Amino acid sequence: MPAATTAFLLAFPALFSIVNPFGASLIFAQATTGRSQREIMALSKLVAFYSFMIVLISIWLGGKVLVFFGITVSALRVAGGLVVAVRAWNLLQSPETMEAKKEKQALQGGKTVMSPNWSDSAFFPLAMPFTVGPGTIAVAIALGSGCPPGQPFLPYEFGVTLAAVAVVLVVWAAYSWSEKLVSLLGVTGTRIVSRMAALVLLCIGVQILAAGVQGFAVQIWLAMKAV
Repeated sequence: MPAATTAFLLAFPALFSIVNPFGASLIFAQATTGRSQREIMALSKLVAFYSFMIVLISIWLGGKVLVFFGITVSALRVAGGLVVAVRAWNLLQSPETMEAKKEKQALQGGKTVMSPNWSDSAFFPLAMPFTVGPGTIAVAIALGSGCPPGQPFLPYEFGVTLAAVAVVLVVWAAYSWSEKLVSLLGVTGTRIVSRMAALVLLCIGVQILAAGVQGFAVQIWLAMKAV
């Protein structure tokens, strides 16, 4: 299987699960109360663009910045895997708590809804930290630094980037039609989707963590062999 395809199949479910566009659309609909459909669609496009730029920078540069400061790829994977797994576990156990946290991020005590200019809230808080938070950035950095040995780097990164594009397109569509999506799924349906995404995310977090532990084990084995 081509490296780009393998990377896409790995990255898309990871990014989709942690962003959770369908679950986020429920809160986005509250944050855009009183806006016209035209404003909502324009805001959704801007939020999706900002979110993509944050994820893209994390994929291509995040790992390199951390390595520059002496942080190994294995340490990055262990940390990223732990962040993702804990977040997924919390979402599985108490989705209402996570929803309340997301709602607080998006609404900012009512400031987002009351803002006279809809574009003022596009980057903060709707793109970051609501759509793309620390967990998403950690996953993006781990994916961007996770090219398997023996696979070409550029096709792998292209596949991860393509997955980010696909997720952002889903975010754009889900936010643009958030009111209709909420009416279709309802609160219960949205929570079911969120829990399913959390289960996938938990597995991905464990997989990233295991890759980091394996990397440490290989380093220790090579060091012992060299002695």
